[in-house]
Amino acid sequence: MWKQYHIVETVEELLSRLASPEGKTKIIAGATDMMVEIRNGKWPELETVLDISRIQGLDHIFRDREGVVHIGALVTHNDILRSALIREYGFPLLQACAQVASPQLRNRGTVAGNLITASPANDTITPLMAMEAELVLVSPKNTRVIPLRDFYPGLRKTVMQADEFLSEIRFQGLKADQSGNFKKNALRRAQAISVLNCCAVLTINAGKIQKAALTLGSVAPTVIHAPRAEEFLLGKALDSEVITQAAELAAADAVPISDIRASDAYRNYMLKVLVEGALSEMQDGSSAGSVPARVPTLDSRAGFACKPAENWEGGVIHTTINGQEYFIPDYCDQTLMSLIRDRVGLTGTKTGCEEGECGACTVFLDGKAVVSCLVPAPRAHNAVITTIEGIADGTELHPVQQAFIDHAAVQCGYCTPGFVMSAVKLLEEMPGPDRESIQRGISGNLCRCTGYYKIIEAIESASLRMEA
Repeated sequence: MWKQYHIVETVEELLSRLASPEGKTKIIAGATDMMVEIRNGKWPELETVLDISRIQGLDHIFRDREGVVHIGALVTHNDILRSALIREYGFPLLQACAQVASPQLRNRGTVAGNLITASPANDTITPLMAMEAELVLVSPKNTRVIPLRDFYPGLRKTVMQADEFLSEIRFQGLKADQSGNFKKNALRRAQAISVLNCCAVLTINAGKIQKAALTLGSVAPTVIHAPRAEEFLLGKALDSEVITQAAELAAADAVPISDIRASDAYRNYMLKVLVEGALSEMQDGSSAGSVPARVPTLDSRAGFACKPAENWEGGVIHTTINGQEYFIPDYCDQTLMSLIRDRVGLTGTKTGCEEGECGACTVFLDGKAVVSCLVPAPRAHNAVITTIEGIADGTELHPVQQAFIDHAAVQCGYCTPGFVMSAVKLLEEMPGPDRESIQRGISGNLCRCTGYYKIIEAIESASLRMEA
């Protein structure tokens, strides 16, 4: 995978290492994209990984006196979902993050990483571009600010230099006379890459549109604006006729491709539908209810402050798994899943897709549910990990485990450890969840046998038992 893995703990250390790189170097935070890319052979010459996930102060979300919203490099998608500030001043970004991947992946993946990956299908680019976001890029030599719309010179390309890192995303928070709406078309309800997406941000005074931004994703080599549609909307009231014409103009502005997910004809047709839907929801005000007041994140980090790495240089991984300390040498170029199963011998964590899609390898890492197949093994250093073997209380099964037995929520059983782990964390985070919250909470776990009905029944039963 890599030859050197450094856990970087300060920005100064990061800049020093970027100034004197050890061969081909990659910065990671969540590593959810990089681990898949490595498995697919994209980084054969990778020498050094700089893990910045423990740098203090890069996980901030705040709004300054000028109304500018700041999002640090380590802010995850689930951090966005928990932010009342983003819900009020950057709602389209909240909508997008709610539809990214799964709770487990959103616990690791960062918004900054989503932007840097530079796929035109990435959901957070579209709303941030509509809100005129800019990026702060820092190198050992200087700091520069780049508008997001100028960040992408082509497909999966950015203007970042090899010695730069993205330290912050910032945008002017939406004002009282502004509203925004993000819409996504995908092949399934969760764990799905966008076939296409769009975001509209409108400034309306006295019933007339004074400013319009309409951005389109996965319909061109990069996320683009729809300039003809934006110009057409100016000075008009948002009614059904205007909405229809704007949607047609947006489709004309796009240059859709055909790929494994959809044809260009489908994208062209659905883009009209998507833009019309986004603007119609803004007209009737229904977009505000598109994201529940509380979205399950499978994160209950009370008492799990991220410990410093203590100048770790890639030797022995010191970790705590199910309350027991382990000192594991010579395993720094593997995944957390492999460390748990193959080195420690806890085989309840299952190997499934190894791409973060099935959830069979779900464990708790410092209080968060994560898919261990996409976590580098060195991240276990000075971390607290819980696997399926560690959730029971002595000889008594956890209420979720017992409910799965009582409700026959198991058939082949291979996916069951992952479902149980997600359900346990969901009920820690949200006691007494409704059915929609349960569905969202287990959306990162796939089952090929049961149809999910018995699984949901079991989680509802365990919730009642735990409340009682």
